[in-house]
Amino acid sequence: MDLLRNPSQEQLRSLALAHTPYCSETALGNINKIARNKARMAAFTYIIDREGEPEVYSHKTIDPERAAALIASQAEYVRRQGALIAIEAYVGLGPRAVPVQWLYTREAANIAGMQQILSFPRDQVETPEQLAAPFQPAFRLVYTPDHFVDMPGRQAIIVDLDNYVTYIMGPDYFGESKKGALRMLAALIYKRGGLVMHAGAKAIHHGGRDLTMGILGLSGTGKTTTTFSKQGELTRPIQDDMIALWPGGEVSVTENGCFAKTFGLTEEAEPVIYRGTTSPSAWIENVYVDERGQPDFFKRLLAPAEVARLRDVLVGTGAPATNVDAYIRGDVAPDAIVEDGIPKDGWDFVAWTENGRSIIPMRAVENAADLHDIAPLHSLGILNRDEGRDAATPGIVRFSSPEQAAGYLMLGETSKTSAAGKDRGKTRSPFTQPFFPLAHSRQAARFSELAATFSDTTMWLMNTGYVGGDAKDVDARKVKIRHSSAMLEALISGRVVWTVDPDFGYEVVDLDAPENAALLERVPAELLRPRVLFERQGRTDEYRRWVETMHAERRAFLERYSVPAAIIDAVVRA
Repeated sequence: MDLLRNPSQEQLRSLALAHTPYCSETALGNINKIARNKARMAAFTYIIDREGEPEVYSHKTIDPERAAALIASQAEYVRRQGALIAIEAYVGLGPRAVPVQWLYTREAANIAGMQQILSFPRDQVETPEQLAAPFQPAFRLVYTPDHFVDMPGRQAIIVDLDNYVTYIMGPDYFGESKKGALRMLAALIYKRGGLVMHAGAKAIHHGGRDLTMGILGLSGTGKTTTTFSKQGELTRPIQDDMIALWPGGEVSVTENGCFAKTFGLTEEAEPVIYRGTTSPSAWIENVYVDERGQPDFFKRLLAPAEVARLRDVLVGTGAPATNVDAYIRGDVAPDAIVEDGIPKDGWDFVAWTENGRSIIPMRAVENAADLHDIAPLHSLGILNRDEGRDAATPGIVRFSSPEQAAGYLMLGETSKTSAAGKDRGKTRSPFTQPFFPLAHSRQAARFSELAATFSDTTMWLMNTGYVGGDAKDVDARKVKIRHSSAMLEALISGRVVWTVDPDFGYEVVDLDAPENAALLERVPAELLRPRVLFERQGRTDEYRRWVETMHAERRAFLERYSVPAAIIDAVVRA
């Protein structure tokens, strides 16, 4: 077996262009891969259950014998390929760092290149004596994108938590590599008394103090954008996706870069992410590239001529050839197969995925924080991209207790975005972390335990979507990036005067307090207190129905996951 250990980025680029299907160099000099999978495949993830206790896990489980057969088939595929790329590095820095060996067949060279950027090299973690010795991984991950198996979707992610090994067969999306290691990390850190959070983090210098803010959020809620936006006298990004919390508010990091969404990306709105994404050293995935080789971050529907140019790529990544050819010939009009921006079954190729991604190394992130020296947690919030006629989540709320914060983090509410494909609408995901492998109720209980040890930590929720409608509704109000920044700046400064919301018990901005006048100049009252908008528009009955619905649905969701009663009582009012 030919094992290529820790090749350079230049070697990985050459390997990707030679061996990775539908991988090409753009006019900017970076590498773009068009994948079959446009997002992670949680439905095809299975944990090996050796004790016959599926209730212990949050994922589907698989019988050990069936898992062993699949793993053996992958080993045989690797043997036939005759070569593996090995990335040997760390998740995290310092004493909390965990050594990982990622193994890829050559068709996954682009994934190896992206993973190498996100991980910390050995020389940033190990002593000279350790560097001189063979690498000793605590986790191992084996990734074979073109090995298809006799399972639903012809793919399977098999997770062996007893031995900390993950086997990925069939998917070709980078997120499976990234989350494969982080899923195992979540189990290990829980065992050690901490909690992995699906959260960005930023260092903020304010009032002569260094503070750390954590930001939770599902894909599309604005977690990365919020992490990289400015608040206070100086803001420095720490992480964009995953951190670990420990007693006393200690924060440890996981990744050496950023995995960012690219749809709608502009230099004006997100300069750091834009410049990193368009640099020659970047790896990008599922980004539309025009006939000149230029990435287009705003592409939605494809014209027949564009489909014709991309025919081989589209068919090769799963589009039905007969439908592709019919569209190219003009046999089918776009408005006959696309409704409200969503294609009918079999015609997904007409709408370019909005879940394009880029990998940006921390060294390319302007004003990045020193990851070796992170202040204790001072502020922790969750983002909810609310939208729709019943969107009534306030622009920002402050939680009144650790139990209330644990409950809302457990709810993980938002509206589904492009990463969810056709499955749109409102959703809930415990702690915004569908890849936490153990029973989700453990997250709520552990967070309550940890939060009780925090000193001077504010916990909050922010709406990054709409109030009273959505993008198509003229009566709706949009929460813009400038509004979010203004709300967080006021929160950090401690200048907000709060009042208790009578419907939910959390704290909201007091619109009558003179001290809040400066905030109200920057953020409309209708965003801070959605009830105001509903009353002005004669929709008070709609608001009352929303309140009743939220209480009923939240109680049912929390009870479904056996969340402790104290947490439920802090969220749901009788």
